[in-house]
Amino acid sequence: MATDTTLHAAAEGHANKSFTRFFPAIARILMGLPLLIFGLNAFLNFIPQPKTPMSEGAMAFAGALFKSGYMMQLIGTTQLAVGALLVSNRFVPLALALFAPFIVNSIAFHVFLEHSGLPMAATFLALELYLAWAYRQSYRTMLAARVTPG
Repeated sequence: MATDTTLHAAAEGHANKSFTRFFPAIARILMGLPLLIFGLNAFLNFIPQPKTPMSEGAMAFAGALFKSGYMMQLIGTTQLAVGALLVSNRFVPLALALFAPFIVNSIAFHVFLEHSGLPMAATFLALELYLAWAYRQSYRTMLAARVTPG
C-alpha cells in the first residue's frame, strides 16, 4: 500500500513531467514569432530603423549585403520561412537546419562588428541549440558517419 510520501512524490514527478513537455513548444514559439516578424519586415519595412549608428565595419558589411542585390531578400525569405515552420510546428528539424548558418553568422557579426545586438543573437543561439537537442533524434541519420543511399 502506498504511503502519503510516495503518493506526493509520484504526483510531483507527474506534474514536473507534464510541465517540461511544453518547453520545446514554448521555445519554438519564442524563436518562430520574432523570425516571422523580422522576415515580414524584410519585405514590408514596418519596423523603424534604429537611431544609433552602427560601427564602420558593420556598415560596410551591411552595405555589401545590400549591394549584392539578393542577399537581404534571401535572409528575409529564410527568416520568414523558418519562422512560419516553427510557429506552425511543421518540419521543425528542417527549419532549424536552415536557420543554423544564419545564427552562426549573426553571432559572428555581433561579436566582431556590432556588439549591441549580441544579447538577442545569443538568445536565438540558445533557443536554436535547445531545440536542436530536443529534436536530436531527427538528426541521427543525417549525422551518421557512414550511410548507404536509398
